[in-house]
Amino acid sequence: MWGPLRRRSPSGFSPSSTAEEVTAGFDGSGLVAVVTGASSGIGAETCRVLAMRGVHVLMGVRNSSAGARVRDEIVRQVPAAKIEMLDLDLSSMLSVKRFAENFNALNLPLNILMKVTAIESGIEGRVVIVASDSYKHPYREGIRFDKINDESGYNKIFAYGQSKLANILHSNLLSSNLKEQDAKVTVNSLHPGAVVTNIMRHWYFVNGMLSTLGKFFVKGVEQGAATVCYVALHPQVAGVTGKYFVDCNVTELKSHALDMDLAKRLWDFSLNLIH
Repeated sequence: MWGPLRRRSPSGFSPSSTAEEVTAGFDGSGLVAVVTGASSGIGAETCRVLAMRGVHVLMGVRNSSAGARVRDEIVRQVPAAKIEMLDLDLSSMLSVKRFAENFNALNLPLNILMKVTAIESGIEGRVVIVASDSYKHPYREGIRFDKINDESGYNKIFAYGQSKLANILHSNLLSSNLKEQDAKVTVNSLHPGAVVTNIMRHWYFVNGMLSTLGKFFVKGVEQGAATVCYVALHPQVAGVTGKYFVDCNVTELKSHALDMDLAKRLWDFSLNLIH
């Protein structure tokens, strides 16, 4: 990466720090993590580094064959890895319920959950929601509740920004709700950085631009997973909740991402969708 992007910030890490670097010396033995989107990119690298640090990892994957390849490669690199794979399609509530049942049948605690929800345990649990700085560019109204499936007004950039804004609003409200319940669970969202992942495979212009500028500004998956692993494991984040992290540091959000009325409306809207 470009020289200035290697400068270290208050946490001691920089945009060029890798997931292995930010978790160096951490013993995750006894912790259990569920990672969704684990069959490629940042999710796969997150699983690898968590397993390397002794965390018992459960991969939630939609594509079983791709997930199996990732799991087998992690075991090849980390022979002592405790890593399992469970089918999970987040677009299907039936699949989500089945995943929850299968997880509960394992009779394991849940200490770290990437992206979705959490259960209370005797020690602090952490919910890590991978969002993006694209939250800054949603549709004008933020969340288009009345046009959520409107194809005529669809714009892929704004739609992606809307989805990332929703991630952050959900994170903030869930954090607030759990704090009110005095639950020992923290919830934070983050921007992993500019990383070319499968989500961009149809964004031809973006891919072309990143291919040209990549060596200067774009992170590899090892660096893209750094903030994910930092928020999930690092002692500096113990007790920290309702924050947004960029390059392993807390970063101020734009005002529309702090709108709790919008967050509550999104919460109710989401509940109506799944019931």
